[in-house]
Amino acid sequence: MVERGGRLWPALALTLNAFVWGVSWWPFRELQRLGLHPLWATALIYLVSLSLLLLARPDAWRALAREPMLWLLMLAAGLTNVGFNWGVTVGDVVRVVLLFYLMPAWTVVLAWPMLGEQPSGASLLRLLLAMTGVFVVLKGPDTPWPVPESLADWLALAAGFSFALTNIVLRKLRHVAPAPRILAMFLGGAGLAAAAALAGTALGVVTALPVPRADWAGVGLALSLGFLVSNMALQYGASRLPAHTSALIMLSEIVFASVTSVALGASTLEPRTWLGGALILVAAVWSAWPDQES
Repeated sequence: MVERGGRLWPALALTLNAFVWGVSWWPFRELQRLGLHPLWATALIYLVSLSLLLLARPDAWRALAREPMLWLLMLAAGLTNVGFNWGVTVGDVVRVVLLFYLMPAWTVVLAWPMLGEQPSGASLLRLLLAMTGVFVVLKGPDTPWPVPESLADWLALAAGFSFALTNIVLRKLRHVAPAPRILAMFLGGAGLAAAAALAGTALGVVTALPVPRADWAGVGLALSLGFLVSNMALQYGASRLPAHTSALIMLSEIVFASVTSVALGASTLEPRTWLGGALILVAAVWSAWPDQES
């Protein structure tokens, strides 16, 4: 009973993290409506979070020189944020989130070369199940092949791959204190988004950074604080719960995103989305389920 009681707060912390990410599409779309592109929004949001972190832990940056793997974490986390935040802003939210949660399948692909974890027969079967779900989601009535048909699709797939890489790198950095890991993730979120925004602006595909205004600055500050709290909740919860329990709780992000986006008209649930999403979700739950011997 004590153990269960001790798991309540970590579980609630992970649920909070999933909620913030699951509903983040709405403030990002609101910021875009106010003239701030999601790439610029991501850069500014993480710049605020980064500043607050360095005020609290000014020595956190020193670990970057000692741990080269933190630079890979920075890149992976930055690409995750660029892909996901941009994708949910310009695409169908449920579709983007489902394609993003192909992440456990990417983990099977990446864990072998990076962690030496050779995939089992069950892992390969989960990979096949998840890929079948993706094919169902992507195969529209007017598309001859199940391939990404929009920028949002590509962003979602890239973000899921990057998130899988983020998780694997975090496992390799278990010996590093939380503050440097969070610093690397915030640096990646701010730096990669700013670089992509500058490149996109030069190419004419991203609107220029607008003059600061109270309306979008207020939304951006609230979202920045939300991401800061959610990251702290993730570090707290994931470090106190078994990995499979954390992964199962984090899947609630799909529920939060689906309910809010359908209710607010940002998603349409077609039969193939239901079917393909169910296959992806089953593969994700299966990958997070504890082994029988554990």
